Amino acid sequence: MESGETLTPDSPVTLVWDNGAGLIFRRTIAVDDKYMFTIAQSVENSGDTPRRLAPYGVIRRHGLPADLSKFYILHEGAILQSGEEMSELKYKDMRKADADPKWGANATVVPSAGNGWIGFTDHYWMSTLIPAADSAFDGVLKYYQSADLYTAWASLETREIAPGASLSVETRLFAGAKEWETIRNYQRDEGVYRFIDSIDWGWFFFITKPMFWLLHNLNKLIGNMGWAIILLTFVVKAALLPLAYKSYVSMAKMKELQPEMEKLKERAGEDRQLLQKEMMELYKREKVNPAAGCLPIFLQIPIFFSLYKVIFVTLELRHAPWIGWIRDLSAPDPSSILNLFGLLPYAPPEPGSLLSIFSLGVLPILLGISMWLQQKLNPAPTDPTQKVIFAWMPWVFMFMLGQFASGLVLYWITSNTLTFTQQYLIMRSHGHKPDVFGNIAASFRRKPKDDS
Repeated sequence: MESGETLTPDSPVTLVWDNGAGLIFRRTIAVDDKYMFTIAQSVENSGDTPRRLAPYGVIRRHGLPADLSKFYILHEGAILQSGEEMSELKYKDMRKADADPKWGANATVVPSAGNGWIGFTDHYWMSTLIPAADSAFDGVLKYYQSADLYTAWASLETREIAPGASLSVETRLFAGAKEWETIRNYQRDEGVYRFIDSIDWGWFFFITKPMFWLLHNLNKLIGNMGWAIILLTFVVKAALLPLAYKSYVSMAKMKELQPEMEKLKERAGEDRQLLQKEMMELYKREKVNPAAGCLPIFLQIPIFFSLYKVIFVTLELRHAPWIGWIRDLSAPDPSSILNLFGLLPYAPPEPGSLLSIFSLGVLPILLGISMWLQQKLNPAPTDPTQKVIFAWMPWVFMFMLGQFASGLVLYWITSNTLTFTQQYLIMRSHGHKPDVFGNIAASFRRKPKDDS
């Protein structure tokens, strides 16, 4: 390769050398218009005796990445696809591997009969070696303690080359960003088996993958990831509407049964078994399921976690703006109540500092308000303990989610707003008019002191 020679899709580079012992090597390196390199290696036996050679490829990483994530929900380290099995080893796992005399270092060896690839993955970037789909190879992950060197090897089967014969092997190298559409195209169009799973979709992959597919296409349609998240929330709410409808109808019926339940409590007194029995008979007679209100909440938990995963691990959300001050939906709201949202000439506390917990932005505050308003569809519980818990819950969540990604908080605000609207309309349609303003006023009313 001559000095100044540039590797482009239209001009592959070929290197040729003679080892002086009857073997002539040739290596051609080509690159497509994105992140994939194709390395074609060939060797010609110009001697008069058979030779045995083992083709291989290796990726070396010197030390740990400077920006190695501390989050347990994201895998960073070695990744190996071997047929139907995917192996993920963190860097500490590579260091703890047993010494392998054959490989001369701490090594983890995984044989692959084909459809495999091996390399290292970071938060948003990846480098992987991809042998031909029908090539068997040993995936070897080695750590050299003396050099603090992490390596990923694709060691192909040993071949014999007769005198005058030649042998060629082609391997691809992916080195670049984990863009969903690019990786999907390599899997779909170029046969890289399960390459889309190099993105860490997590335990709820059956939700996370279709959710990102929908979010990605909504973003392509709208051209703004923030509005795409809002529209995604509408889609999720529409999918859960039948369950939500049953839940809110059940809650409305429970409200209608409240006077009857109070009579049962007076009649049963301290006999809890009798109270439980009569309440179950009442529910059965009136065809009310007291647990129906919990089902939509339980379904929201994996959906919420999946969206959190999508926002955290996918490159497409990184530095994606929404409106105004929200310029990165994968980062917390940068505004702060401590400097009156930029009106005061003070910088907000740095993320990670103690004061950053109280440095609430506009979106977390709107989240707390939306949860608080949602509670006001119903009167406060009569039980003092439950009343205190319910009163504090919106504001606890406001502080808890204050440092979460803006895209996730935006989803929750939209979800709360839609839930409030759905519940209000369904309760009205069943003859129960929620006294929202009355419940709000009651929450500010002080309890009169006992003069006795």
